[in-house]
Amino acid sequence: MTPPAVLRSARLCLRPPVVADAPALFDAYTQDAEVARYTTWSAHRSLDETRQFLERHLEARAAGTLYSWLITTVEDGRAVGMIDSRLDGFRAEIGYVLTRALWGRGLMTEAAETVVTHVLAEPGIQRVWATVDLENVASQRVLQKIGMEREGILRRWLIAPTLGPLPRDVYSFSRVKEASP
Repeated sequence: MTPPAVLRSARLCLRPPVVADAPALFDAYTQDAEVARYTTWSAHRSLDETRQFLERHLEARAAGTLYSWLITTVEDGRAVGMIDSRLDGFRAEIGYVLTRALWGRGLMTEAAETVVTHVLAEPGIQRVWATVDLENVASQRVLQKIGMEREGILRRWLIAPTLGPLPRDVYSFSRVKEASP
C-alpha cells in the first residue's frame, strides 16, 4: 500500500507528520493526560518526548508498516490530532487522537471516515479494524458512525498506562470490503 501524501475532507487536511510538528502536537494534545487516557502511551512530559514519538512514527512509515497522518484544520492549518493505519497483510488497524478542545464536533468522525474509505479502496485490504476501551464511549460512537460494527470483547487486550499496569478489555470493531457478486 502506498497512501497518498495528503487526504482531504470538508474541514480537514490529513498529511504525513514531520519532526518539526512536535511543538504543535505537544501544545495540542501529547501533554494532556485526559487525551492520553485510553491510549497505549502516557502523556508526554517534554517536547523531546513528542519529537521521539514522531521519529518512531516516521521510521515505521518508511518501513511500510504504519501510515500516520497529522490532522490539520482547513480553516487555519492548525495541527489538532493524528490518525494512523497499521498494516498486517489484508488487514489494517486504525488508531487516532484529537485535541480535547475539539472533542464533540464530529472532526474525528470526519478524519476516520476519510482514512477508512481510502484504506478499504486499496486492492489488497479486506478489513479495517480498531479496538476501543469498554469505557471510551465517545470513541465507540466515532467507529459506529463510520459504519464499523462491534464484533465482540477482547479480554485483557490493551494496556493504557494512564489507567494502570494491567491489560484492559476492549471492544473490537471492523468494517470489511464487501465481496463482489
